[in-house]
Amino acid sequence: MQFEVWAPEADRVTLHREGATRALERDPARVGWWRGEADAGHGTRYGFAVDDGPPLPDPRSRRQPDGPDGLSAVVEHERYAWRTAGWPGRPLPGAVLYELHVGTYTPEGTLDAAADRLGHLAGLGVTHVELMPLCPFPGRHGWGYEGVSLWAVHEPYGGPEALKRFVDRAHELGLGVVLDVVHNHLGPSGNYLPAFGPYFTDTHQTPWGSAVNLDAPGSDEVRAFLLGSALAWLRDYRIDGLRLDAVHALQDTRACHFLEELSAAVDSLAAETGRPLFLVAESDLNDPRVVTPRAEGGLGLHAQWNDDFHHSLHTALTGEAQGYYADFARAPLSAVAKTLTGGYFHDGSYSSFRDRHHGRPLDRTRVAAHRLLGYSQTHDQIGNRAQGDRLSASLSPGLLACAAALTLTGPFTPMLFMGEEWAAGTPWQFFTDHTDPDLAEAVRRGRRREFAAHGWAEEDVPDPQDPATRDRSCLDWSEPEREPHARVLAWYRRLVALRHEQPDLTDPDLSDTKVAFDEDARWLALRRGDVRVAVNLGKEPAAIPLGTRPAEILAAWEPVAAPGADGLLRLPRESCVVLAQA
Repeated sequence: MQFEVWAPEADRVTLHREGATRALERDPARVGWWRGEADAGHGTRYGFAVDDGPPLPDPRSRRQPDGPDGLSAVVEHERYAWRTAGWPGRPLPGAVLYELHVGTYTPEGTLDAAADRLGHLAGLGVTHVELMPLCPFPGRHGWGYEGVSLWAVHEPYGGPEALKRFVDRAHELGLGVVLDVVHNHLGPSGNYLPAFGPYFTDTHQTPWGSAVNLDAPGSDEVRAFLLGSALAWLRDYRIDGLRLDAVHALQDTRACHFLEELSAAVDSLAAETGRPLFLVAESDLNDPRVVTPRAEGGLGLHAQWNDDFHHSLHTALTGEAQGYYADFARAPLSAVAKTLTGGYFHDGSYSSFRDRHHGRPLDRTRVAAHRLLGYSQTHDQIGNRAQGDRLSASLSPGLLACAAALTLTGPFTPMLFMGEEWAAGTPWQFFTDHTDPDLAEAVRRGRRREFAAHGWAEEDVPDPQDPATRDRSCLDWSEPEREPHARVLAWYRRLVALRHEQPDLTDPDLSDTKVAFDEDARWLALRRGDVRVAVNLGKEPAAIPLGTRPAEILAAWEPVAAPGADGLLRLPRESCVVLAQA
């Protein structure tokens, strides 16, 4: 088979293959590339030595059976016999996403064990499973955002074959699969890309150090490397969409931004395969151009996470006002109303957290509502708290029901975080398994120092390297069978079903969403076509004016009657209801 690698600054490149070596030759057709033929097949171990250095993993390695520091292995993707070869795909409009971390979704922490639990998600009614990053990283357990080998699957999760089995099983159940990919940085440990070429540049700096080289000399090949990796997940593993981590950290001054190039390539692959494929950005820019089509001057991504909705809802539910929550806590229900009707809270307004104005307005008449993802909890918003506590650790089931109602009936594409649907009692904490003792100690101290600055005692911050921290974060699958978890799960199932049953709840017209609220009484009412949603976050019953039109109760957390002749809905404390008005 043909082996090839990009190493533009090398004088010599040698292929090491199961005890044998072979000098590669320069490719006359591609500057900086080396190539050569050698006998190899599925599973063959190999690596490349640059200028007589040690053999290193292939930058485009499809498998790292011995971890990031070991040799690569050949993967023949065509060997896998897909059971769902005719899968038509599932588009983003009308979707309900479910964020899942393979290493803690089950105690086993593998893709096969997670696949065995997919029936639960099909029964819940979600449409897509969003997997947190799968690229190899040192050790066994971690969040996955310090991955290396961007074309491979973490071996302790099961490697490439296990991911294919997972996708196959998801598709059999009618579930799409979205994969979280990280292009803005690579892990500090096991990252051998600099030995091959200018994959990083000091032209820009990021929170993780030198930036990925998207616009400096040599960036053509780096961009092709990232594009090829993204398309490989969609093509070779039949993934249905990608979530792009922290795109605001992708520093690119070229006329055609990398994200625009990526969106064009994904749209082209979708046309080629006949499957809907999509890209979802994590962006804190509040810039509508991220989700504006390329033909209209945008970057052409299909959707983005909307942290403004999360932050406003979180402050309304919890009263927290520290850090970036301060901007939303002054009038939290007003903030919720603004995001539900306008998409962004910061749309050019002043941000006290940033000490500057932030964002720009989103045109509600042109941007479809499904292009923003709404959520009350995510891995970031839970795991980046000192103790990884979920909303269920501090809120009543009634308030959790209110959060679910606004998320699942609101205008945005809803996303849930694993275990949220039954008010999981387990935390989701920050954990690592670094094999480098110096790096492990640096992460441990940095984590404790960060939260000590916010008033936490160091001994109260879990040790990321302690295996017990990961173990505490695993879901307890016995919880859904007992109260109050069973009641919360039934509520989520009903809300997801309503989203599929009521066309008004997936209406893409953001300008048709109407909101009324009372900041002091702590109630909010949402109108989406003929559907009304009312939540009472207060400690006292609320009388909410909904009008005298006949109404049918579609779902209620507590027993409640439709509005009477006075047009008032009398809603119990910490409760919510969904109605249809004629």
